[in-house]
Amino acid sequence: MRQKPNAAGIIAALDTPDAGLAEAWAGAVAPHVGLVKVGLELFCAEGLPVVTRVAKHRPVFLDLKFHDIPNTVAGAVRSVCAARPAMLTLHGGGGTAMIEAARRAAEDTLGEERPAILAVTVLTSFTAAGLAETGVSGGPAQQVLRLARLALSAGADGLVCSPHEVSRIRDAFGSDPLLVVPGVRPAGAEIGDQARVATPEETIAAGADWLVIGRPIMAAADPAAAAAAIAASIRPR
Repeated sequence: MRQKPNAAGIIAALDTPDAGLAEAWAGAVAPHVGLVKVGLELFCAEGLPVVTRVAKHRPVFLDLKFHDIPNTVAGAVRSVCAARPAMLTLHGGGGTAMIEAARRAAEDTLGEERPAILAVTVLTSFTAAGLAETGVSGGPAQQVLRLARLALSAGADGLVCSPHEVSRIRDAFGSDPLLVVPGVRPAGAEIGDQARVATPEETIAAGADWLVIGRPIMAAADPAAAAAAIAASIRPR
């Protein structure tokens, strides 16, 4: 299993359906990032081979957010372990049995080389009003802590949360959980469909381990330069 970084790092999101472009991006930003993300858009277009392909440049954060009955999720985990991702995601809302099944499947398949299992808490696009529409009361922060407690008790190695919940998770659960944080935008950048965002510097100060950054890097005229600038902004001084 991949351990915590010595210093907080960047996961560059390869959000494209084109494997060739994804690999070009991965190669360009590799000197400045710790991992690359393969998400649903790329995975659904290109399948498991693309994970192996981009992993030539950097280890892969496989962000497919599994959410199904335990047996189905266990089978999916066994299947993707063939490509040896460094981390993979599932929804914390899938419950204790699903998370336990995912971890067992990863351990049975790869042993100590298994990927880190990360539970997605509340998507960064959600506001309190959006959560209420789904029947969840109390707002994002309360739901994040509820799902964090469940997921960590079930054996998840870490959590995916927005920048707004990082410090609360650290206060509640300490330094052990691996925290991977999307919704990170440099000052002045467009936030797009994200609702709960912060700058890289703010997110690191709150206690994040990894920042997932896509559009501010990949939509830049020079993705490598954009990645280098963000990496410099969070480098310990």
